[in-house]
Amino acid sequence: MGVYNEQGAALQEPEPHCMQIKERKGGTPRRHRMSTSHSPRRRSTKHPHRDIFNDMMFMVGGWTQEDPSCLVEQFCPEYNEWRGAACMINRRGNVAVGTLDGKIYTVGGEDNVRCYSNVERYNPDTDSWSADVAPLSSPRSGVCLVVMDGYLYAIGGHDGISALNTVERYDPKMNTWRMQEAMLGRRTKAAAAVLDGYLYVIGGNDGKMTLDTVERYNPLEGTWSTCAHMRCPRENAGCTVYLGHIYVAGGKDELNLKLCAAERFDPDTMRWSPVKHMRNKRDDMSLVVFNDALLAVGGCDGVTSLKTIEMYSHETNSWRHFGCMKSKHAGGRVAVLRLNNAHII
Repeated sequence: MGVYNEQGAALQEPEPHCMQIKERKGGTPRRHRMSTSHSPRRRSTKHPHRDIFNDMMFMVGGWTQEDPSCLVEQFCPEYNEWRGAACMINRRGNVAVGTLDGKIYTVGGEDNVRCYSNVERYNPDTDSWSADVAPLSSPRSGVCLVVMDGYLYAIGGHDGISALNTVERYDPKMNTWRMQEAMLGRRTKAAAAVLDGYLYVIGGNDGKMTLDTVERYNPLEGTWSTCAHMRCPRENAGCTVYLGHIYVAGGKDELNLKLCAAERFDPDTMRWSPVKHMRNKRDDMSLVVFNDALLAVGGCDGVTSLKTIEMYSHETNSWRHFGCMKSKHAGGRVAVLRLNNAHII
């Protein structure tokens, strides 16, 4: 089986340092669950550790009228293959996906009728979804979802009428959402990342145009401030923190052109710099760190939804093909669960 190429054939086994779980003596994979929340003041490491690889990667959802299946897939490194997992309870696209305390959360989204406010939670131990999570204050799609200080932050989105600057914070112990200081601007389909204790919200669309602007939230002061603009406007981009930088890739620009361009933000210089273009244009993609590898997953190239995965090498500033999922996930998102005493990226 294995990681599939676009024609369905199995690829060569991946390099051990990229994908496979490190095993203990006796051959049993070591899995220790941990919280995905990070210390707000701990400096991100510039160099990856490569001693423990127990990440779990899921592709969650994706919905179109042509393909309303809302599939969920899990990549199993020990078998080098993608396998089906339980589907979400509600079929919807443009859903926000995040992880907290070893669980996957899906927030908001839309179908061809309405936007949703409900939230679902996936337990990988039981391969099941539950709907007993408190909903957002209002229905919306195109929300950003990130974890900071043990809370989920749902940021911006679109309520079917206009883009929003709303920010809500979910407390898993109280099962409640609480409104936070609103963003400076309205944003839907933006990207977001947490680095060095700050929450960055990047690009998106304000309801009129695609944005290159960036703003940053200080949770200690409860205030937003503007940061250096990206090199180009983009919405629906993939975004993650890798080796002490924020990486943003893909999406679409103000002309609705799909992008293969990538860039990264250096918090020391507070500037954006270009990164080698991906091999494919990828709108509505996911950018994630999985077992110390930076992966660009899925998306749409303007013609079709993609199953392909690319991996970025920071040493050579280059991308290479890294296999495929089994199914296409139009508008789906990747979630990575870290289940051990892994490093902080």
